[in-house]
Amino acid sequence: MARPRAASAGKTGGVIRLIAWVLALGFASGALAFAEIGTIRVAELPLEAQATLQRIRDGGPHAYGKDGSVFANREYRLPERVRGYYREYTVATPGVRGRGARRIVAGCDDEFYYTKNHYRRFLRIIE
Repeated sequence: MARPRAASAGKTGGVIRLIAWVLALGFASGALAFAEIGTIRVAELPLEAQATLQRIRDGGPHAYGKDGSVFANREYRLPERVRGYYREYTVATPGVRGRGARRIVAGCDDEFYYTKNHYRRFLRIIE
């Protein structure tokens, strides 16, 4: 005896897999994530971020050993570029031990992004 429910469930499972695949492609390409980038003016940044940005522009010195390391953009939150294009720098957070969650990510073409929540959301820094 045929089992129509199983056939129906198979079609539903295939549709769900297709939707998941399409969404994964969107995130992997950065298309969905990149659309969420807003902007913030330098004057609107926390004072610690303004100081970090100035140190980046001055070439240092930087307070943390990992400052200036390659930011791989594994989360696909920034425009896709070749590896090594982005560098990350820590923004000190008052009252937090260690590096905290705030960062400025610098691109090779004098572009800067601020995140206050450890890469979940970025704002492009504008003058």
